[in-house]
Amino acid sequence: MTLTGKMLIGQQAISGDRQGFRAINPATDTPLEPAYAGGSGEHVEQACALAWAAFDTYRETSLTARAAFLEAIADNIEALGDALIDRAVAETGLPRARIQGERGRTCGQLRTFARTVRAGEWLNVRVDTAQPERQPLPRADLRQRHLPLGPVAVFGASNFPLAFSVAGGDTASALAAGCPVIVKAHGAHPGTSELVGRALAKAVEDCGLPQGVFSLLYCSGTDVGIALVTDPRIKAVGFTGSRSGGLALTHAAQARPEPIAVYAEMSSINPVYLFPGALQARAEGLAQGFVASLTQGAGQFCTNPGLVIAIEGSALQRFIATASELLRGCAAQTMLTPGIFNAYETGVAALTEHAHVAAKGQAAEGPNQGQAHLFVTQASAFLSNEHLQAEVFGAASLVVVCASDAEVRQVSEHLEGQLTATLHVDEADLARAKTLLPVLERKAGRLLVNGWPTGVEVCDAMVHGGPFPATSDSRSTSVGTAAILRFLRPVCYQDFPDDLLPGALQHANPWLLRRLLDGQREA
Repeated sequence: MTLTGKMLIGQQAISGDRQGFRAINPATDTPLEPAYAGGSGEHVEQACALAWAAFDTYRETSLTARAAFLEAIADNIEALGDALIDRAVAETGLPRARIQGERGRTCGQLRTFARTVRAGEWLNVRVDTAQPERQPLPRADLRQRHLPLGPVAVFGASNFPLAFSVAGGDTASALAAGCPVIVKAHGAHPGTSELVGRALAKAVEDCGLPQGVFSLLYCSGTDVGIALVTDPRIKAVGFTGSRSGGLALTHAAQARPEPIAVYAEMSSINPVYLFPGALQARAEGLAQGFVASLTQGAGQFCTNPGLVIAIEGSALQRFIATASELLRGCAAQTMLTPGIFNAYETGVAALTEHAHVAAKGQAAEGPNQGQAHLFVTQASAFLSNEHLQAEVFGAASLVVVCASDAEVRQVSEHLEGQLTATLHVDEADLARAKTLLPVLERKAGRLLVNGWPTGVEVCDAMVHGGPFPATSDSRSTSVGTAAILRFLRPVCYQDFPDDLLPGALQHANPWLLRRLLDGQREA
């Protein structure tokens, strides 16, 4: 399939009018064709106008039609075959198996949202029927449903070229909610974005939907992104990336005459707690699992275990010794972009200056290859040194050695908000863990026991979010079916005649929804 280097504004392929850029193959440091010219404010205007024109029609599509649309997107992505896999590998340096797995996750979450749409529970239909005889005052007929917010701007992520990009979780959940989507493609993988964008645009056309349901824009700088977030027709934003990028979008969104929500996933070091009983029983096995999680995908996961917290002792020293030995055998891995590699090197240099280097992986043999690192520090140093508390995006982790349970708690209270917190415990550790649990519930969106944080299951119960700066809004999740709730708001209809009510609220319940009817959940 030939790449064009063009943006997709509705059903039109349009060339940008700003300076062009090319993807870089990070494994070879060479540019890839074609060049992608950036969009301008005029292109943002066109995309937003189409999205706004499409909104009222798209938001009232039937549950069946909208679910079929999501499934068509998944089918079209799979139909791209090796062309998609080859391009994504070239643009990211990620292994082929990883990209194939990510394609499966992307299509799987689209189909999961299709199931969610068909079930209709996200509409949260509540009906309180009229009680004209109630004393001292009668009650009106009141009916509530959730409506989509409006067009959504989605920013593709660097580390997930499929699952958090053009047709990733933010796009899938917004489309499921009934919101048109305008995607600002990530500059690291424009070809991958074009292929997926064309698959999505084809689904829009084949399903007979308004063309403004989807657009795809490119930009090598920040102009298009800020223009999108500040356009009055955009009603919410989905973002996965750096803290600086997420905060810039959040500030722009809050400065609008009509402020809007930015759902930004930004920064997390994902503490792992090794309790004494677990350490004593299986320090070596814990070290093996830790190193595997740390180095997976060159450490370029937002749930990478960047911090280990444990009480000093011989068992912890066994863990550090084993993890160090394993890490020394780990080959350096190609990172996603030269910029990400350079940022990793800067972060590692800062940790090297302020903490003890326990081990390094094998030296790099090619461009943009990150060498894994393990550092050790004392709790007192961690608490007093902000350089030790910053996220390093890549395969680097810091072991914080504590003198007591009180110091473990002190370190935990000092942490910023996190996506995950992991507890490794044995039976003897449960009382200790229970004491710490209230702190961790305040700090993280997902708590794990005897596992590793990398790997996020797409399912109904998943939470991929957390208190700031893990996300800009801790009440939400960007993974799992509850992600749809970010793009909805409640509307109440009082004393409406049945013919004027939307189908979801009509007296006969033609959509067969499980409503909350007069305080009782219908079967």
